[in-house]
Amino acid sequence: MAFTVTSNFAGKAAGFYISAALKQATSLEYLTMIENIKYKSNIQAMAGSALVRDASCDFETLGTLALTEKVLEPKNLQVNLDICKKTLLSSWEALQMRAGAGAPPPASFDDYVISYMGEIIAEATEESIWAGTAVAGKFNGFVGAVTGLLLPGVDATVVQNAAGGAYTAVNVIAEVSAALAAVPTAVLGKEDLYIYMNQTTYRLYIQAVSALGYVNAYNMNGDYLPMFNGVKVAVCNGMIDNEVVIAQKSNLFFGTDLLSDATRIDILDMSSLDGSDNMRLVARYSAGVQTGTGADILRQS
Repeated sequence: MAFTVTSNFAGKAAGFYISAALKQATSLEYLTMIENIKYKSNIQAMAGSALVRDASCDFETLGTLALTEKVLEPKNLQVNLDICKKTLLSSWEALQMRAGAGAPPPASFDDYVISYMGEIIAEATEESIWAGTAVAGKFNGFVGAVTGLLLPGVDATVVQNAAGGAYTAVNVIAEVSAALAAVPTAVLGKEDLYIYMNQTTYRLYIQAVSALGYVNAYNMNGDYLPMFNGVKVAVCNGMIDNEVVIAQKSNLFFGTDLLSDATRIDILDMSSLDGSDNMRLVARYSAGVQTGTGADILRQS
């Protein structure tokens, strides 16, 4: 089967596809996403103390109101991929022949190739959100080695809680309970408070509660909302082992620019240029994370 495909998307058109790709990263469901950051965005937080006093007839300035500001500067990233059409063609043709009257319409080869590239972007983004460091092809994440935004050497205001050891099905409930007990009181009870953990830690937790007979957790369906002592659990594939983060969704930020002309996706058919059966896939986008108020975040490691 011979055919030619060459597509170019830039700015808003590319932003649609990049947005869909980024949102495949599981963690983005539990972060506050700021779109269309042209260069950098200032994240402001206000903290008041002793502002409410007894009423009087006079105007008197009392208490303090502190404004802090952090900068979210997404990093420019790219994907350059040279791939033979045949590599993707067999999978795409299989999708074209899906059986059943209720099957969705087949995707164009363009869309299939873009979705393939989207999976690459999503996987890389998910990893960088948590474990990313200041190296090529990644951006600084929340708990990455040395430069992680929640590490004490980077933000001394973040509450640090030391685990007694590596998580197991025997100790995971006690360890996460200790972390939750150390969360600032003002944050507890907030609607958007989450315990962020990876798949491994969550499976250990499921094993622990099932062994205790509290719930048949192994047979929970997709409607089950993970909870721990009344706090929602965010299961994030990119989180590293033996760490949890407890924070509000509104205090953890992810930034990108979906409208810039620099945001683009190109699918280049090389057959008419060099006679090969290859395609070149190019994606350019930006991504980065930042915190709001460090003192309202707990990290256990």
